[in-house]
Amino acid sequence: MTVRTTIEKARAEGRAALIGYLPVGFPDVETSVAAMRAMVAGGVDIVEVGLPYSDPLMDGPVIQRATEAALAAGTRTADAFTAVRGVVDAGAPALVMTYWNLVDRYGVDRFAADLAAAGGSGLITPDLIPDEAAPWQTASDAYDLDRVYLVALTSTPQRLELTANASRGFVYAASLMGVTGERASVGGGARGLVERVKAISDVPVCVGLGVSNGAQAAQVAAFADGVIVGSAFVRALLDAPDRQSGLAAVEAVARDLANGVRSA
Repeated sequence: MTVRTTIEKARAEGRAALIGYLPVGFPDVETSVAAMRAMVAGGVDIVEVGLPYSDPLMDGPVIQRATEAALAAGTRTADAFTAVRGVVDAGAPALVMTYWNLVDRYGVDRFAADLAAAGGSGLITPDLIPDEAAPWQTASDAYDLDRVYLVALTSTPQRLELTANASRGFVYAASLMGVTGERASVGGGARGLVERVKAISDVPVCVGLGVSNGAQAAQVAAFADGVIVGSAFVRALLDAPDRQSGLAAVEAVARDLANGVRSA
């Protein structure tokens, strides 16, 4: 099932899709893949496989702690494909979320080929804008991969139109100006941003940044096609005393969020 059809299936059920993020390699590759599968077991519809990066622009302190540990443990770009296979085997589409340098360094066409071979659906690229994405546009077309670009509260109408037209799968709407992380409330401008994108495009719009529990997921699910959660899953692993407790905690977070998107 593709990302788009997964979102449409959720819509047919009268709810938003739940999209969960975890970085590959934290605390080790095997456990991170098991945690992603636990997310799916708990109700996550689509998984974002994060690639650890030493100089992140968008990641807040919780995700940075995990990705630094993953890098220190020797996680490599190719480990993302192992995680993608694990997620797809669990029954959910997998998108890789990555800063562009890693793809460029690996080789754009090679990355696309390996991602497609692993069963991956595409990429989320927070630091790549469509104007500068010609190699990725070509590769994603060649391997039938989704390309998810980001829009922000400050995006102009022209930027929204350009980004929506270039996106495939969904558009990632950042609910606030800042980095990822759990917050007491979801950014108030998210609804307006979703409405602005929907006014010019039929591509699904999913909202991320600041959602960490079922109540916040329900709040966002009332107006978005998908709810994106990262830090809450990462914290469940960070705070766990051992592997089994961590996997159980991740699945519990997913169940709470899944109940949230179904209660909106």
